[in-house]
Amino acid sequence: MSVYETDKILADYLLMHFGTHEQRMPWGLGRLSAIDFPNVTASYFSNNRVDLTLDLGCSVGGSAFHLSKSSKKVIAIDLSKKFIDAANVLKEKEKMTFEYQEEGEVMTTTEVTIPNGVDTSKISFAVGDVLNLPDGFKGFDRVHAANLICRLPDPVKLLDRLGSLLKKDGELVLATPFSWLEEYTPKDKWPQGDSWDWLQKHLSDEFVCLEHNDEIFTIREHARKFQLGVSKVSLWRKK
Repeated sequence: MSVYETDKILADYLLMHFGTHEQRMPWGLGRLSAIDFPNVTASYFSNNRVDLTLDLGCSVGGSAFHLSKSSKKVIAIDLSKKFIDAANVLKEKEKMTFEYQEEGEVMTTTEVTIPNGVDTSKISFAVGDVLNLPDGFKGFDRVHAANLICRLPDPVKLLDRLGSLLKKDGELVLATPFSWLEEYTPKDKWPQGDSWDWLQKHLSDEFVCLEHNDEIFTIREHARKFQLGVSKVSLWRKK
């Protein structure tokens, strides 16, 4: 079973995408208590309203819900059926109840809700492989892919496809902590040298980088253990 098909990981990501600040980081550690990473990456796009947005590796849907506020249609795809099932529950009911770990076998039951002001009819969630997208996927105004590239068996295959997905002057937001692990990406597919230089090299023929920053994200494992990551978030415009 994939790690992304377990109830534990589902709960961790539901908290990351929809939990309260206190649930995500109950220790009051300054900025770490207020991080809303799915909203942060979505906010890198311009303020313009657009027709069609594609969210690749959408997880449980946090960014897709935010992206729908400025797009007439959002197509959101993830390889994990468990993640997509949860996103569709949230789309249908606008809330979801689940358990998350405090410590050991001690669990807390909570209910999360989608962001305010979302028209859920604009969003379509589907299980799909981002490395094998349908040929008809093209003409998007925006493509969003957060913390996805370093979880792919062949990241260059996706990078090479991105240009064909977008309209001229379309916007691309990528976020990645460059956490290369052999369980996801064979070592011969890792960048040779600096990962940010590698990413720019692969995109520079078709895209112009407009902005890039380092953004913190946290994933709660239990009440006393957290993953802390720093993702390189970049905004690109198709030439």
